[in-house]
Amino acid sequence: MRRIPLIAAVAAATLALSACGAGDGGKGTGDTGLNGAGKTLNVLVQANTIYPDQQRSWFTEINDKFKAQTGAEVKFETFASPNDELTKIQTSVLSGQGPDIYSLGTTFTPTAYATGAFLELKDDDWKKVGGKDAFLPATLGISGPDAEHQVGIPFTSRPFVMAYNTELLKAAGIDKPATSWDELLVQAKKTTGGGTYGLAVAYADGFDPWKFIWAMSVQAGNPLVKDKKASLNDPSTLKAYQTYLGWLATDKVVNPAAVGWKNAQAIADFGAGKAAFLPMVSATSKVTLDKSAVAGKYAYAIMPTIPPGQTSTPGVGATSILSGDNLVVAKYTKNKDLALALVKLLTSAEQQESYYKTFGELPTNATAAKQLQGDPALAPIVESAAKASGTPFNGAWSQVQLALVNVVVQSIPALKDGKLDEAKLRQLVADGQKAAQDALDKSK
Repeated sequence: MRRIPLIAAVAAATLALSACGAGDGGKGTGDTGLNGAGKTLNVLVQANTIYPDQQRSWFTEINDKFKAQTGAEVKFETFASPNDELTKIQTSVLSGQGPDIYSLGTTFTPTAYATGAFLELKDDDWKKVGGKDAFLPATLGISGPDAEHQVGIPFTSRPFVMAYNTELLKAAGIDKPATSWDELLVQAKKTTGGGTYGLAVAYADGFDPWKFIWAMSVQAGNPLVKDKKASLNDPSTLKAYQTYLGWLATDKVVNPAAVGWKNAQAIADFGAGKAAFLPMVSATSKVTLDKSAVAGKYAYAIMPTIPPGQTSTPGVGATSILSGDNLVVAKYTKNKDLALALVKLLTSAEQQESYYKTFGELPTNATAAKQLQGDPALAPIVESAAKASGTPFNGAWSQVQLALVNVVVQSIPALKDGKLDEAKLRQLVADGQKAAQDALDKSK
């Protein structure tokens, strides 16, 4: 099994995440046949900044239901950024204690797998969570390096699309959203003016920026990582950064305030009718937008697949990363059967339908997903899921991802002044290339 390097800062940390109690007990509680009385399962999930109140209520709901089934309590802990996510994984691996279950973004699953610290699912384990057949086949695409070596159990599916304001496009004489990034800029310029901007973009979000750079790069034929070689210094990636940062700095098609926006603020701005396009958004936005000023006045479309400066797609026509969340179970847990029982509850058709209605996250459960097939508003999202592409399954990918984000983070000061410093951008990309290659060189 491969191991990822534990960075010195994490190795020195003494974060004491509470380990779980003794082993699973005998039968006797609820319909699971498990007696978890007096035990607590610790679960790490991403903090939901769009629906924080609903997430807190969901924590309570799951705890109550699982306690009724098994007698065990469920305690949730949250992480706020990709860097926080990586640190939590590494610290727990180092200490051999921490959460029993982690809900990780699909792009972090290779990192979890590479540690060798998470349960590699055998046939019996899959049976305990309802069986592989309970899940949509596509959602298993990044559960492990191959079908026989998987650690990730699909929890949510989150293909990315672009929302657009139908009234603003009509007023600008635009028949349909662009299929190339260059044409999207043309349309954004046509819809900018009078207090309205062409694009709503969350430049300060910890999760969104790198996905734009990844999409434009792979569409141009640059996979960013291949055979343990990083290619962040490829001209196509520099062009991607120039395009993405240029929307605000030089093209002026984004509200200047967006330099400090998280994803929730970009969604709110679009929902207020102040932007024509909201790119790189998922079905989670639907819950908010259907209650906003643009309710009935917006639609979704797949994002452009023709890279900047091109008239066709020389690379992969990816509309989205293969996105969502996987549940992984720590090997060190002393409550393996209880952990798998909780995973079964979280991925059941009933819970997945409820989760979608509350948060807009698409189900991975095949039965629950089937219930959504008749919703025409979701058609572009379903299409994007089919055309999505997986990020490299490499234990160092999470650090490559952070290197991509850091270029944007370090560009923020200049963006606040409405500038794009080309020389500094080139240096930042070069630094990102070095950080990515160093991580790949240390991975096994």
